Amino acid sequence: MAVYVDVVFAMNLMIDGSLLLMTAWIRDIRAVWWKVLAAAAIGASYVMLMFVPTLSFLFTFAIKFVLSLLMLWTAFGFASLQSFIRNVAAFYAVNFVAAGAVLGAHYMLQGRSEIWQGLAFIEGGVRAELKTGIVFVLSAVCIGLYIYRSVVRGRRERELLTDHLAEVSVFIGECERRCIGLIDTGNQLYDPLTRTPVMVMEASVWEDELPASWLGHIRQSQVDRLVAGISDEEPFKWQDRLRLVPYRGVNRGTRFMLALKPDSVCIERDGRREESRKVLVALDGGTLSADGAYRAIIHPSLVQQLHKAN
Repeated sequence: MAVYVDVVFAMNLMIDGSLLLMTAWIRDIRAVWWKVLAAAAIGASYVMLMFVPTLSFLFTFAIKFVLSLLMLWTAFGFASLQSFIRNVAAFYAVNFVAAGAVLGAHYMLQGRSEIWQGLAFIEGGVRAELKTGIVFVLSAVCIGLYIYRSVVRGRRERELLTDHLAEVSVFIGECERRCIGLIDTGNQLYDPLTRTPVMVMEASVWEDELPASWLGHIRQSQVDRLVAGISDEEPFKWQDRLRLVPYRGVNRGTRFMLALKPDSVCIERDGRREESRKVLVALDGGTLSADGAYRAIIHPSLVQQLHKAN
């Protein structure tokens, strides 16, 4: 059987480079391309030694582990022992993900008979034979690393989002509505006449308090017609609390949001509570968060005291 050493070297160079780059991304390390290339070349060169029978003693766990340390030191340096240990942990986690992707994809694409043909029962266990092509290995590694990166990125975004979430309580008369809100420092929406800060909340939170036809009008941004069309046939108990707040739409045109003037709004976060009476609650007809993590956008001025307390 012919073995193309240059192809094996190139494949391992690409795989090792991808694993090191993924490790750098997870650890928030700014990777230097030539250092990563040098580290990947060390790993690929080590694989070439398996074609030299007299050097078989080098393929032990201890040697492999020392080699991985050398690769990480070459690629990222040694800032501190704690940082280096974390690099090692991240590197091995990425390797296990890549290896699992190859193994999982291999058995997922095989039929029952093919799986049995690749198994050999030996004394004390079972030996599995893995036959895959270079393209298959590279594809499985890339797909596995992409999925892993997506999961890690989603977790990071979730953690960042959680740091800006707070519980919102809106009081109007004897009515109270609670939900989770996102503190948006970029929200600079104010009522232009009174300079009252405006927070945004999903209209569905107030669904049982609003007339049946209102949600449709709010979703279609026809709130100006809605307010103008209020009549005795479809009365609204909080009519004196309704406000229209202008804002700039995506196309830079001026639109209006329907808002309620509550008695008070309370923001609770990390065991601290902030209450505000000068605030408007604008109603949004859509869904503010795709995964339902929050249902309100909190104006930053409503949590200034909470930030000072922290």
